[in-house]
Amino acid sequence: MILVRVAGVALDPTGQHVILLKPLGENPGEGRILPIWIGAQEATSILVAVEGAEVPRPLAHDLMRSLLDTVGASVTGVAVTRIDEGTFYAEVALSTPMGERLVDARPSDAVALASRVEAPIWVAEEVMQDAGVLDTVTESDEEEDEAEDPDDEVVVTDDIARERLDEFKRFLDDVDPDDFRG
Repeated sequence: MILVRVAGVALDPTGQHVILLKPLGENPGEGRILPIWIGAQEATSILVAVEGAEVPRPLAHDLMRSLLDTVGASVTGVAVTRIDEGTFYAEVALSTPMGERLVDARPSDAVALASRVEAPIWVAEEVMQDAGVLDTVTESDEEEDEAEDPDDEVVVTDDIARERLDEFKRFLDDVDPDDFRG
């Protein structure tokens, strides 16, 4: 298993949301990045969690977190475990009063929940090999895109986000979804 982080959420040229998972420890432009097409609600939920944004009412993944807290369970990690005919599969690992449990999940839900509870996200090596694509972002691109505030948090402006999205769209123009089938 490969430990990953959410590198971003973008729209493909057809307007579908894509989550990008990048192995920890790899610099921009190195290795592979795993794109997984997800729904709009899950994309919003992941972005809200990753950015630490406040929402007026709990989203579905906030409810999941509350339910787990209420029954004394916690998420110890999530994993994208396999890809079968273009469909990704994931599991959520739970620590419960009754012991450790694995729960089947869609990768989008697993990542959204993990992002809320700050649990590690893993990808099976075979999945990264089969469905991962080469990361073409360079370190200088990253340095130009990021500005630090006094609290050392990364701030991404709308122009930077738009530029990243445009770059990803150019990348997706050359990619066929069949390239990601296992």
